[in-house]
Amino acid sequence: MNRVAIVGAGHSKFGKRKDVNVAELAFESIKQAVTDAGIERKEIKNVVVGSAGGWYEEALPAVIVNEYAGLRSVGTMRVEAACASGSAAVKAAHDSVATGESDVALAVGVEKMTEVDTMTSVELIGRAGSYMWEFENYGMTFPAYYALYAVSYMNRFNTTEEDMARVAVKAHHYGSLNPNAQFQKEITVEKVLSSQVVAWPLKLYDACPLTDGSAAVVLANEEVAKRLTDTPVWIKGIGYSSDSANLSKRDDYVGLRASVEAGRRAYQAAKVTPREVDVATCHDCFTIAEIMAYEDLGFCEKGEGAKLVREGQTEIGGRIPVNLDGGLKAKGHPIGATGVSMMVEITKQLRGEGGSRQAPIRNGIGLVHNVGGTGHYAYVTILSRGA
Repeated sequence: MNRVAIVGAGHSKFGKRKDVNVAELAFESIKQAVTDAGIERKEIKNVVVGSAGGWYEEALPAVIVNEYAGLRSVGTMRVEAACASGSAAVKAAHDSVATGESDVALAVGVEKMTEVDTMTSVELIGRAGSYMWEFENYGMTFPAYYALYAVSYMNRFNTTEEDMARVAVKAHHYGSLNPNAQFQKEITVEKVLSSQVVAWPLKLYDACPLTDGSAAVVLANEEVAKRLTDTPVWIKGIGYSSDSANLSKRDDYVGLRASVEAGRRAYQAAKVTPREVDVATCHDCFTIAEIMAYEDLGFCEKGEGAKLVREGQTEIGGRIPVNLDGGLKAKGHPIGATGVSMMVEITKQLRGEGGSRQAPIRNGIGLVHNVGGTGHYAYVTILSRGA
């Protein structure tokens, strides 16, 4: 198997992008990634597009995206793993290079979620659970799903609404420093707590927004990577797992089993431990999701996630800085693009290109945690600046 590195990264502005269609939006990040890699487009042999779809006009986005970007005659496909579609795209592109199928591959994530009204979008996301049992019979939406986790977690570990609000405050602080973020204004704990209840105990500022956006990474084998750049970011390990779509079949509601298993496999493949991770992006679709992720990924013991937030341990200067790009919560969550966007952020952090959001890098190890649904899918990817 060939070693695989990220050699180019690109990222569009996230938000309500009425100025572009889906192909134009994808091209924004593709152009940046190709330029960053310093390659000719003809060198790219395989393109994987991550997109959950259903929100925008194109039912078959991969060919449309490639054609607009001038990437004709390439191997291509569109992959879907709900909110983890971006990480699934990176996994597929990685495997194309690792197996020798291609020397250079491109992973693109894109979504335009604001093409439909809010209630239609809520329905589309709600259908991503167990449709007949949970959505059709009981009208469950994704805020309601994560509210179940929040209530269970609060009851077991005495975590408070204020603890979750602190996650949102942190996200908006770093989002204010990220020019690509959808939300670029800081907020207070008081503002979070006084915002509209969406599904108690989750409020408006506990939830990520509907977003349009794209992100792209160029992957290359070792020979090409060393020719192109002095700062390759190696994909050291990818772990993945899944769980029941029906929440009534889950063992408990204080963490995601799929995240635990995906993390275990990623650490094992990369031969690293959670303590060696310098910086991470975690799937914070809701504030409670980030707290649970700290524990599922081994950054702290079960029940201690809120303590990390209270003590500032997940900020720059803390033990494990998390979501320094603003996370899904403030940067935005264009479903198919999110996983690739996370790869872009950690790549730039490991290359020392974080600017005012730069984390201290000691071991050269970064982590990307991307969840689809409520743990229906989970991907954990370990990236490294070292050999």
